[in-house]
Amino acid sequence: MSTHHSTEQLQHPPMNYAAALEAVKADARYQRNLDWGKPRAGHPEGTVRAHIAEIEPNLDRLAPKLSPLEIDKLRLLIHTHDSFKAEAEAGVPITHPASHASLARSFLAEFCDDADLLAMVQYHDEPFALWRQVSSKGTYNQERLQALFEAIEDWNLFLAFNIIDGCTTGKGRQPLRWFFHEIAGVNHPRLCDLRWTDQDIITD
Repeated sequence: MSTHHSTEQLQHPPMNYAAALEAVKADARYQRNLDWGKPRAGHPEGTVRAHIAEIEPNLDRLAPKLSPLEIDKLRLLIHTHDSFKAEAEAGVPITHPASHASLARSFLAEFCDDADLLAMVQYHDEPFALWRQVSSKGTYNQERLQALFEAIEDWNLFLAFNIIDGCTTGKGRQPLRWFFHEIAGVNHPRLCDLRWTDQDIITD
């Protein structure tokens, strides 16, 4: 009997992002953390649950320029990116193991093996962190931006999520506008054929 296996047979089945989201929603840890949070600067809506409810309509706004697969990926990001703020250590760097981003990435990795999506959870606040450097010091760590270019593969998806997450009642639009300005015209292969510009920022 032949032991040869075709490439197709050896490949993993495609990731089912909608099924992953349902598994996330059913997890007790996710459910326990949904009602964490009180109204505060940047998040007057308070809880993680309320934040999700506020930004999901932003996904609907962008949907005409998204594929069904992209919509499933973005919905999974919406529900997981802040899901472990309740258990995070305050004030630590984004890459610290106890940051809310690192904890959310570890949680999502139990349901999703998409390395790029996991990187987006890890670095979803990095554009805002760079803008905070600019707003306080007048400059920012350009090596961090270059590292972000290498960490994220699908920049159309990452920018779509930044629009979704950054266009809320409690957040100004200047950080997003600044970030789009910074990456405009950057000569990097991952930034070719970008679908999103600052004209896509939701203002109402």
